[in-house]
Amino acid sequence: MKKLFSPILAGASLGDRLVACLGALLGIALTAFVSARLAGSGLALLIVAPMGASAVLVFAVPASPLAQPWPAIGGNILSALVGITVAHLVPIPALAAGLAVAGAILVMSLTRSLHPPGGATALLAVIGGPQVAAAGYTFALLPVGLNAVILALLGILIHRFTGHSYPHRAVLATATPRDEPAASLYPADLDQALVEMGESFDISREDLELLLQRAEHHAAGRRAGAR
Repeated sequence: MKKLFSPILAGASLGDRLVACLGALLGIALTAFVSARLAGSGLALLIVAPMGASAVLVFAVPASPLAQPWPAIGGNILSALVGITVAHLVPIPALAAGLAVAGAILVMSLTRSLHPPGGATALLAVIGGPQVAAAGYTFALLPVGLNAVILALLGILIHRFTGHSYPHRAVLATATPRDEPAASLYPADLDQALVEMGESFDISREDLELLLQRAEHHAAGRRAGAR
C-alpha cells in the first residue's frame, strides 16, 4: 500500500509540488483572464483544457524536455495549425480527429517541440465547435499562442524564484569535472545503452549523464571512506 502512494517522479519534494500548485493557479487564471479579454470568454474556456495539461508540465516537471518553452509554445501552436488544416480538409469528424492528433505528433517530433498537450490542442481544433471553426487559422495564435506564451513566461518567472532551471540546462550541482577519474562510464556507453533499451525517457540525455556522473562520484567517495 505504501508503494502505491509513493511519488512516481524521482527528486520531487512537497515544497516543489506546492510551488507547482501555485504556478498552475496563477498561470491558468492569468491565461483565462487575458483570453477572455481579448478573444471572448467562450473561446477562452475552450482553450483552458489543453493549457491545464501544459501547466502540469511547466510547473510540476520543469526539467522535462517536454515542458521547455519551445515545446510548450511551438508544440501548441503547430498542433493547432495541424488540427485546423485537417478540419478543413477532412469532412468525417472521427477520421479528422485521429488524423489531427497523429499529424500533430509527427510535426512536433520533426520540429523538436513534442508537447503532450499539443495532441489535445489539435483535437480541440477539430471538435471545438462553431467558434473554433469560425476563428480559422487565427485560433492558433489567439488564444492558443497567447495562452502558451503567457504560461511559459510565467513559468520562467516563477522558477527563477524557486531555484529551478527553466528553461532547463543540465548543470552539475557541485564542481566536478566531466572527465573525473572516478567515473567509469563514458558518453558512448550511455548512448549505446539507450539504443539497446529502445525506450523514450522523460529526461534529457545530458541530465541522465550528469546524474550517473554524480552517482559514480558518490560511490567512489563511499568506497574510499570504507578503506
